[in-house]
Amino acid sequence: MPIKESDIPLPENIPFSCMLEPLKLPKNVKHPHPEYFTAQFTRHRQELFLIEDKSSFFPSSSRNRIVYYILSRCPFGVEDGKKKFGIERLLTSNTYSSAYPLHDGQYWKPSEPPNPVNERYTLCQNWARFSYFYKEQPLDLIRDYYGEKIGMYFVFLGFYTEMLSFAAVVGLACFIYGLLSMDNNSSSTEICDPKIGGQIIMCPLCDLVCDYWRLNTTCLASKISHLFDNESTVFFAIFMGIWVTLFLEFWKQRQARMEYEWDLVDFEEEQQQLQLRPEFEAMCKHRKINAVTKEMEPYMPLYSRLPWYFLSGATVTLWMALVIACMVAVIVYRLSVFATFASFMESEASFKHVKSFLTPQITTSLSGSCLNFIVILILNFFYEKISAWITKMEIPRTYQEYESSLTLKMFLFQFVNFYSSCFYVAFFKGKFVGYPGKYTYLFNVWRSEECDPGGCLIELTTQLTIIMTGKQIFGNIKEAIYPMVLNWWRRRKARTNSEKLYSRWEQDHDLETFGSLGLFYEYLETVIQFGFVTLFVASFPLAPLLALLNNIIEIRVDAWKLTTQYRRPVAAKAHSIGVWQDILYGMAVLSVATNAFIVAFTSDIIPRLVYYYAYSKDATAPMKGYVNDSLSTFLIADFPNHTAPWEKRDFTTCRYRDYRYPPDHDQKYFHNMQYWHVLAAKMTFIIVMEHVVFLVKFLLAWMIPDVPKDVLERIKREKLMTIKILHDFELNKLKENLRANSSELAKEVLIQENKTQLAKSTV
Repeated sequence: MPIKESDIPLPENIPFSCMLEPLKLPKNVKHPHPEYFTAQFTRHRQELFLIEDKSSFFPSSSRNRIVYYILSRCPFGVEDGKKKFGIERLLTSNTYSSAYPLHDGQYWKPSEPPNPVNERYTLCQNWARFSYFYKEQPLDLIRDYYGEKIGMYFVFLGFYTEMLSFAAVVGLACFIYGLLSMDNNSSSTEICDPKIGGQIIMCPLCDLVCDYWRLNTTCLASKISHLFDNESTVFFAIFMGIWVTLFLEFWKQRQARMEYEWDLVDFEEEQQQLQLRPEFEAMCKHRKINAVTKEMEPYMPLYSRLPWYFLSGATVTLWMALVIACMVAVIVYRLSVFATFASFMESEASFKHVKSFLTPQITTSLSGSCLNFIVILILNFFYEKISAWITKMEIPRTYQEYESSLTLKMFLFQFVNFYSSCFYVAFFKGKFVGYPGKYTYLFNVWRSEECDPGGCLIELTTQLTIIMTGKQIFGNIKEAIYPMVLNWWRRRKARTNSEKLYSRWEQDHDLETFGSLGLFYEYLETVIQFGFVTLFVASFPLAPLLALLNNIIEIRVDAWKLTTQYRRPVAAKAHSIGVWQDILYGMAVLSVATNAFIVAFTSDIIPRLVYYYAYSKDATAPMKGYVNDSLSTFLIADFPNHTAPWEKRDFTTCRYRDYRYPPDHDQKYFHNMQYWHVLAAKMTFIIVMEHVVFLVKFLLAWMIPDVPKDVLERIKREKLMTIKILHDFELNKLKENLRANSSELAKEVLIQENKTQLAKSTV
């Protein structure tokens, strides 16, 4: 709490800061209080602190945190020799219907004097309005009203959105490059040319019902594929590997700055996160001495928890296996439906106009991606309920243990749930197909999926776009509309807004509950989005732009719902984003590997480079003939009877995507030397890219300090001044005590002397 106004000058304005003036908030909103030197509040030093008004000395977030702490440990009875305590237990037994801190007032009107300022109204006007999407956030006001934990989430979300703007600009530039170079792309030009692509007969994509097809039918798909699979793909993959390092390093600096500004430098999480949960204390039958405090505290032996740990691990494993099973089911759907689409579109004359852009491959891919997204949402809904119940049954000791346990379960599941289909398309689809006459089959029934002649990258882009965009749209609709509809339904009984007929606590009671895990799900949503932006960004350079647009809306949706649609949550302190930071670091490291593998094995860039430098025969047009070179030849007579199309054809060979020897070679259908050259180039690229990006990452991490120099100097200055102020205070207090004691001693001496004189005179 404040002891003296700070004499440290504010940081100087950066050059051209006047250009950012439209983005800034009024000073009284951005910094509602001046900067102070602060010290830990203690009652015996009360005179030291700058207390103008006792009722408003502590911010409202601190007051509601203190009240909740008292209520959560207040005893109310004894049952079976065990003490019963805590408001949470009374809520569970329905003794009380709910308990929550009140909002300051109505969010649509300011408070009238002499009432204190309505911070809820100020937040609603300057933060929760969609027309303010371009403005900075009033972070100090958020912290004062909702507490540091929620404040730190909005600091993180705002900073992440700022950093996304740089990645979005570069990603958009790469997309525009692909758009401008689309017509000059030699591969799609050859595929679309009736004399080249129109003369190449491709082998059937499924057994029996699928017919031979001409390569130029994939003309549009090859052009669209070039948008995302071009020379800029490699550059963008390397750029994002460096961007993610800069993002995490600069976030550490921003976090350190907020720790200083919000007086969390010496904060230890014992205030709330390391406190024993009331549920744990209620369930414990054993007690033991704490090694640090030397006091008796509740204790639960490991054997009591072990069965629940086993159940928890088994449940998470089972659900992840269920996700994999659902993904396999979607693959089976795609395999079984592909043949149906192919034969149906071939036979129906009405589809001839759309066949150029709606091929069986694209139709199957789109429908499969949409089905996969629906399955993801359904699994996610049920797993959220089960994971919260299992974590509760584990009886974690502290709030921190509870959150860490739930975070691990939820993140592992969501990682598998949201990313498994993208990993399949990126690294498995089309890689183990075999070749005509010797295809591989799933469960010996369905022929393995093949990639488009231009590669699987366009399908990965489709999958990523549908899941990422669908999740973001669904999430924002759910966050905005769901609480609004529920609140409207509850408020039907209120015919008027009169405070006398519809009190403040009744109005707040009719709002939705944010809950102790409300912030957890917000972080989880942001981290999953971070995975889409980093893990597969080489296949979709527009991902950062989509994430940026979503986050601009997300900040205002979260602000609006917290301010207007939810009860005020119990404030909590936090000096960082906690375990989520470690998860982000893990994903950043993994993203380097995934993007390197996507460029090497999913995109077509490495085979094109190998052809350009090693196999091209035309010096003036080095990429001429690449399409023909990337296709191998198969003799139709070598087809087994159960796989060849029924109708006989007048051509003897068909083509397929692979590097294999032709039918007239001694080693027919075995991989040729070009296959091994391409594979060696792919592996070399992965090793080189990973080493270059990791080297740059480590150099940047070493060069950028975790705490900025100016913040470090401010922390030292404040510590020095605080010690000096405390020293002077204690010294003055000691002098006053000594003066008081010396005057009392003088009085005692005088009394004794008077008594002696009186005794002598009497004698």
